[in-house]
Amino acid sequence: MLQLVITGRVWKFGDDMDTDVIAPGKYLALPLDQLKNHAMEPLDPEFHKRVKPGDIMVAGRNFGCGSSREQAPVVLKTLGVSAILAESFARIFFRNAVSIGLPLLPCKGISEAVNQGDLLEVNFETGQAKNLATGCVFVTKPLSSQMVEILKAGGAISLLKKRLEKY
Repeated sequence: MLQLVITGRVWKFGDDMDTDVIAPGKYLALPLDQLKNHAMEPLDPEFHKRVKPGDIMVAGRNFGCGSSREQAPVVLKTLGVSAILAESFARIFFRNAVSIGLPLLPCKGISEAVNQGDLLEVNFETGQAKNLATGCVFVTKPLSSQMVEILKAGGAISLLKKRLEKY
C-alpha cells in the first residue's frame, strides 16, 4: 500500500487562525479563482502570490476556528497547499479539509520546532513529521485508515464516486 507522504516548504502561523483570516467573509461571493487571491490577506496580503504548490502550513492551537465555511480549506487547497499541521484544529475545519482531500494532522510541539521556510516531510499514515532542516522528528497519532482512504481518493466525493463505479 502506498503511503501518504508529503514534503513541502513551511508557512508558519500562530494560534486561533480564524476562517475569516483564511478566506475573508467580505470576499465569499467571489468565484474561487478570485477568492484565492484574498487567502490569508489580513495577515499576509501577498500570501496568494508567494505560496507555491506543495507548500505546507504549520500553526499553533485551534487552526480553522470561527465559522464552518468550507471555502477556508478549499481556498488553501486551490492555492496548492499540500498539507496543514497544527497543535490542534477546530473540529468543523478538520472535517471539511478531510472531506475535500486536504491532508492535515494535529501534532503537539510542531509550532515551536519549525520555522518559516523549513522543509517538512509528513507521513499521514504513520503520524510522523520530520523537519528536514533540523532533523527533528515528531510522532503523533496517525490518521485513521478511513481518513487516509478519503485523502488518497482526493476527498469524500471522489471516494464515493470510485465506490459507486464498482456497482
